[in-house]
Amino acid sequence: MRTALGLMSGTSLDGIDVALVVTDGARIERLGAARTYPYAPAERACLAAALREASRLAGRADRPGILAEAERLVTERHVAAVEAFLAEAGAGAAIDVIGFHGQTVLHDPARRLTVQIGDGQALADRLGTAVVWDMRAADVAAGGQGAPLVPVFHRALAERTGLAPPVAFVNIGGVSNVTFIGSDETLLAFDAGPGNALIDDWMLRRTGEPVDRDGGTARAGTADEELLRLFMSDPFFSVAPPKSLDRDHFRIAALDGLSTADGAATLAHFTAASLAAASSHLPEAPRAWVVCGGGRNNRYLMEILAERLPQPVRSADDIGIDGDAVEAQAFAYLAVRALNGDPITFPGTTGVPRPLAGGIVSRPGDAWIARSEPAVRSRRA
Repeated sequence: MRTALGLMSGTSLDGIDVALVVTDGARIERLGAARTYPYAPAERACLAAALREASRLAGRADRPGILAEAERLVTERHVAAVEAFLAEAGAGAAIDVIGFHGQTVLHDPARRLTVQIGDGQALADRLGTAVVWDMRAADVAAGGQGAPLVPVFHRALAERTGLAPPVAFVNIGGVSNVTFIGSDETLLAFDAGPGNALIDDWMLRRTGEPVDRDGGTARAGTADEELLRLFMSDPFFSVAPPKSLDRDHFRIAALDGLSTADGAATLAHFTAASLAAASSHLPEAPRAWVVCGGGRNNRYLMEILAERLPQPVRSADDIGIDGDAVEAQAFAYLAVRALNGDPITFPGTTGVPRPLAGGIVSRPGDAWIARSEPAVRSRRA
């Protein structure tokens, strides 16, 4: 068994999740402490600017303009988050490996291009611990979608918590994704549509607050059915999984003629409708949908999701899972699998041709490795 620390900074740009997991890369022995360290408003603004700049990237190693500053910010804030976590949890001496997701600024598997900023080697040097990072690149280079990465952890989590398959896990982060664990324990996973990102962007633009707390604004509004039909007519929804979605695939400019409340309501219904549409891709009906991620805290969204799905919808917290920590826990788990040389993506989860290992393993003092050829330069213990 190894003790691993997982780090996740999602497309909602709200902060850094840190979680401790003890695992051998197959079975979960213990889920330890977890914390979230929010980004300050100025830091969120820097990352948002980096997202806009990244839309023009042609190469994985390119860091023009604000992207270089944002990468330094991501690296420094992750160092600070780990140091704060270890001081609070008192677990520093026991950490064997850190799984570092970085911050996705561009995800375009059609061009075999995915970019997560953050310097994993710098993390290893500063923290004195092996770091596994850049976990999506090898999959995308091999023709996979590079997302979602969490499904193999969801399967281990279902086993640990006694969830009988078939069951579906939903993560509502910046983008929503689904993991389906079949009655034979086979995995199917795919991005389903928007999550919190569009709602957060809308609220920030209209109110200066980056979130619709409890869905209160959306609850006060009325969804625009014409716009909802327009959003749902996007070709993405008819594509069979596996498939993945960039955070900014959909634009909120179409909502500009709506009130703040009606726009929030439309976007909440869009997220719920996209997850309901995702159910048509599942090979059998799940016993339940287990919702993780920040979206589960939006009470209005959870209510309309329960109305649109025919099976029970349950918050992860209701069955003893920390819904805020799942993705950080997953990257701890994936880091151990990477050390073992075990696959982290599969044909049914990303469309990659075969089960595939991934990630760079950087140890303190290692020479920096360029990002240009992920499948070639990935190193393992």
